[in-house]
Amino acid sequence: MTRVRRKRMHCNNKELHQKYKSKRRTKDLDQIQEDLKPENKQRLLSIPEDEDLPGLGQHYCVECSRYYIDERALGEHNRGREHKRRVRDLKVPAYTQKEAEAAVGLVTDNGRTLSTPVAGPLSLLALKQKNDIVAAAKASSADRTMDTE
Repeated sequence: MTRVRRKRMHCNNKELHQKYKSKRRTKDLDQIQEDLKPENKQRLLSIPEDEDLPGLGQHYCVECSRYYIDERALGEHNRGREHKRRVRDLKVPAYTQKEAEAAVGLVTDNGRTLSTPVAGPLSLLALKQKNDIVAAAKASSADRTMDTE
């Protein structure tokens, strides 16, 4: 005797799986980093009351882009593991299109170089430029030693 498949099993139904998966989707990290800018953050925290949102939309976690029903629930969330993990992930700057192109070797600067280095945290693009300069210096010093011999 064979086993008969039970009804209402959604695990093998691709359409339902995608529907529920997209229902739980939240903002990506680069979108949240845009929201963390002071002007955007102030706008998000001072929205008018909305009946469709939990807690009338007055208790919002910008880092996780979630609404909470009251201040106590928001405080518990801020002490939780998920919030702390999200804050740690947001400390890393988001990749830009220029960094992505530099990583694969595409150059869009048309041979122009910056006269002064940009201040701030080192990005992948800055590290690549620094490594290129060091490699060029090593190659030129190797050529000089070969000429003297």
